[in-house]
Amino acid sequence: MKRQKLPIGIQTFARLREDGCYYVDKTALILQLIDEGSYYFLSRPRRFGKSLLIDTIAELFEGSEPLFRGLAAHGRWDWSKRYPVIRLSFGGGVIRDAADLGSKIDELLRVNAQRLNLACTQHDRRSRFAELIRAAERQYGQRVVVLVDEYDKPILDNLTRPEIAGEIRDGLRDLYSVIKDSDAHIRFAMLTGVSKFSKVSLFSGLNNLRDITLSSAYSALCGYTDTDVDSVFAPELEGLDREEIRAWYNGYNWTGTPVYNPFDLLLLFQEREFRPFWFETGTPTFLIDLLTARRTFTPDLERVIALESLLSSFDVDHIPTEALMFQAGYLTIDKVRRLPGLMQMTLRYPNLEVRSSLNNALLGALTDNPARQGVHLPRLYDLLLANDFPGLQQLFTAFFASIPHDWYRNNPIAQYEGYWASVFYSHFAALGLDIRLEDTTNHGRIDMTVLFNGHVYLFEFKVVELVPEGKALEQIRQRGYAEKYRARGEPIHLIGVEFSREQRSVVGFAVEPA
Repeated sequence: MKRQKLPIGIQTFARLREDGCYYVDKTALILQLIDEGSYYFLSRPRRFGKSLLIDTIAELFEGSEPLFRGLAAHGRWDWSKRYPVIRLSFGGGVIRDAADLGSKIDELLRVNAQRLNLACTQHDRRSRFAELIRAAERQYGQRVVVLVDEYDKPILDNLTRPEIAGEIRDGLRDLYSVIKDSDAHIRFAMLTGVSKFSKVSLFSGLNNLRDITLSSAYSALCGYTDTDVDSVFAPELEGLDREEIRAWYNGYNWTGTPVYNPFDLLLLFQEREFRPFWFETGTPTFLIDLLTARRTFTPDLERVIALESLLSSFDVDHIPTEALMFQAGYLTIDKVRRLPGLMQMTLRYPNLEVRSSLNNALLGALTDNPARQGVHLPRLYDLLLANDFPGLQQLFTAFFASIPHDWYRNNPIAQYEGYWASVFYSHFAALGLDIRLEDTTNHGRIDMTVLFNGHVYLFEFKVVELVPEGKALEQIRQRGYAEKYRARGEPIHLIGVEFSREQRSVVGFAVEPA
């Protein structure tokens, strides 16, 4: 198979097709959408191909037949019909307040009117949008297609300023309500974005949208599946470890087929090395600040349980941690339990990239000097390779001791019990090691299991102000936690780690073979 151009950063369907780039054919799913209904909403994390999806739908309705030759839709679409398409995208630039939003909407309506050769006379934006839709249908003799990309970005850009974000939300709600009011004139409408705002806050005037975010049939509408990677991108796989590609980048799931983030894979194929390409393009400080302010016990992020209703209750003045993490792409669906009228989700990190990079970022927030982990993480890796347990104890004792007392005193997060275990765990997670948290055995739950370099490490954490000294190792030994791993035939190490809140350090680090 011949190698083609990698469409890095390309969001325009025509350019992608005309320039001879790789293209994962989503047109069969697009036709399925069109056949099943007319009004849709889709939430996906950033850089997942939402803009390319919107552009592809626009080209299909506008009748750009040459672009679809060789694709699934070509022989199944009526190319004799051309529909007027109105496109609104809030992806470019930053909206700073309600007035800025108004100017942006004015610009978008003006550009669409010019492209469709229409003149609008209404002055207020809501009326002008409705007039544009009616005039387009009248001019072209076909009902209108309305496509909104990054519908929520103006709000997300202002989450740290709730009052401004609320004003922008209200302005967008007024604009989007026109879509429902114009039902008689609309053939197809779709809104895409990162977040799913609660219906009462943003969609109260647009309650006829079908939300396909968690529709299993459309889980792969954006992103690349394993099959896509093995077929479309087969020429790029030579020299890369296929299992390592899966571990690093696969795993995003919306109750259907798991997918890769396209941005990650395209950069991997270009650079030929494994790096957190997606994570490095824009992890918000807001997220890290929120997790630390809420004293998030970082090991808990390995396994989060939430109802579907909580994951969609996002709003300017109510941002559940689970909803933010899920919608932004830092957690994804692992399991679904369907109850009468309810859907319970078990969430997890999607892949090694997110787990490692997020914990690395959190380490910077959990300690006084983010640069310090640049020294400690490689040292931790080397000590594990050598099974140097005295060195491990010295490393973590020195790490906690190096944090100034003033930092502890001025940061409430350092006063709670889970802080110590969070810092300890995040060091291992940031290295991308195979970690099992609260791994269930017949005798209880192990705090942390690390599988590395042909060895099994079983950790138990205790705070000495709460339990007697020596209790951590005693618990691992007495409860027989090692029995679960005997069949692996690998050396097993029992490690009891004890912290002291008063001394602000590791005060116990007992190790014995199982």
